Amino acid sequence: MKRSEAESAAVAAVATPKPMTRNDVTDLIYSAKVQNGVTWVSVAKKLGLSKEWVTAACLGQMTFTKEQAEKVGKIFGLPSAAVKLLQAVPYKGSLPTAVPTDPLIYRWYEIVNVYGTTIKELIHEEFGDGIMSAIDFKMDIVREADPKGDRVVVTLNGKFLPYKTF
Repeated sequence: MKRSEAESAAVAAVATPKPMTRNDVTDLIYSAKVQNGVTWVSVAKKLGLSKEWVTAACLGQMTFTKEQAEKVGKIFGLPSAAVKLLQAVPYKGSLPTAVPTDPLIYRWYEIVNVYGTTIKELIHEEFGDGIMSAIDFKMDIVREADPKGDRVVVTLNGKFLPYKTF
């Protein structure tokens, strides 16, 4: 009995494994992190980089060098295809919806909605017409003890980039 084109395509789809994507690599890393009790701080120390950058890179938002990707591959037991994908330039922006639904991420959205115009005005007043770079950028997240409840201190440090006139 001869198969129809649709049946042949269905068999081929089942027989051909789906290529690994960068999102698959993120899932592998996160699963290994949880299963093995790995912390982002420990990974960052092994790489000699900040915990903030390493976490962003492991979650698919930055590009690792070959050496860094190989170290991450060893830490998380990744296959060689995953190590190669860690070196590819990612599609940046990790939120699944325009308005985030995760409560912690939503609070950041709320901060920008409430204070965004204030931040913009104060940067323009101090520096002029331009932007704060998210490329030439550093971030630091620390815990600050407080008798009323510990506080989260987030420092965002980006280079000022003035708009150029023509």
